[in-house]
Amino acid sequence: MKVTFTRDHFTALTDDTNSLEDDTLFLLTSQNKKYFAQLTQKPETITPSELIEYWYLDRLKTVGVTGTNGKTTVTAAIYSFLLDLGEKPALQGTRGFFAEEEKLEEKAMTTPSILETLHHMKMALDHDCGYFIMEVSSHAIDQKRIEDIAFSLKVHTNVTSDHLDYHGTVEEYRRVKSLFFEDESPKLLNKDDIKQITFNPKNALTYGVDEPATFKVQAFSMAHGLTAGIKYLDQEETFHSPMVGLFNLFNLMAAVGAVTMLTGRSLAEVCEVVAHFGGVAGRMEVVSREPLVIVDFAHTDDGMYQVLNAMKDRDIVVVFGAGGDRDREKRPRMGAVAGRFAKKIYVTSDNPRSEVPEMILEDILAGLSGKEHVTATPDRKLAIKMALEALEKNEVLLILGKGDETYQESKGVKHPFDDREVVQRLLRIEN
Repeated sequence: MKVTFTRDHFTALTDDTNSLEDDTLFLLTSQNKKYFAQLTQKPETITPSELIEYWYLDRLKTVGVTGTNGKTTVTAAIYSFLLDLGEKPALQGTRGFFAEEEKLEEKAMTTPSILETLHHMKMALDHDCGYFIMEVSSHAIDQKRIEDIAFSLKVHTNVTSDHLDYHGTVEEYRRVKSLFFEDESPKLLNKDDIKQITFNPKNALTYGVDEPATFKVQAFSMAHGLTAGIKYLDQEETFHSPMVGLFNLFNLMAAVGAVTMLTGRSLAEVCEVVAHFGGVAGRMEVVSREPLVIVDFAHTDDGMYQVLNAMKDRDIVVVFGAGGDRDREKRPRMGAVAGRFAKKIYVTSDNPRSEVPEMILEDILAGLSGKEHVTATPDRKLAIKMALEALEKNEVLLILGKGDETYQESKGVKHPFDDREVVQRLLRIEN
């Protein structure tokens, strides 16, 4: 990456040794230092810490949210609540980069390079923002893509099993996630999931539904959205949300707790703006109400469990697959979760990438051995079409794995494909 940078005779800043020119200052990071060492002519350098100081980035209250599931929803909720409270936040994550209510960049990595993040932080300051909310992936923690950033708050959603193709074991994945919480930064941790990580207890607060916590749900209802009575110290309040699912109650609690800690506002003020946040595109997104069709990004067995369990009072029909070139061990577990909750199951392609789609389907079907009403086809559009045609009046169709993605990746090519558009097109044809 190369960005405009004005200091002395320099006009650009890069973290890529291939982009060096006479007028380019080099950002020396943990990721690129091995490439820097190979250079015969060493350029002038600056470190992330020095760049943070030079750009005055410590003026921002920076919030990092990590976890297997919920990062996107929690960061978006924090961002939304802050906006509604009259604050000036910026948001970086899988949905893009936003400053106040303006989208400045399209979707990107969950956590980009340290240069890109610091450049976004500078853009946030240039837009007069006071908060910088970001998703933090396990890859970014392990690769030190957040080095030297001083977080005003670190939030933990949950840690189950994901990215084992990278981390190797669940234990290693949890160890890496735990690294994020080993310092004395203010922390907000999911008390119901807290045994899955280790953390420095200094400056740590918690939120919870079942377990005693600093921010505690005392009672809740999932009829017509989510309604919860919560307690924080001597304050008791109620909030309502149009969102559905128990996992979203946890996501909202994380956001309520985070905004209360960050702003010092009363619990009543924060709870008042919860109803304005309708969720994130592709996360439990209602595409049609008659028939009821919901699209969600759930792409792990735990993510599927959370989504399907949230709808267990309905007759569930599910369409899902698993990504190629990713953790194979989760595939039969995903099948088993579908078999536990769904009345009818359609196993299909997600993003097969370099793998043969039929082989991915076989891995998933291993977890559905002996189950009835299972249909398998690598053609995702056909799977959705069959599910819609067979959908009965009291059933809900859940299409999982891709959320708001607008492509399907196969053999290095991203083909246009959006679950939501496919559903709407098929429903228009039927009607």
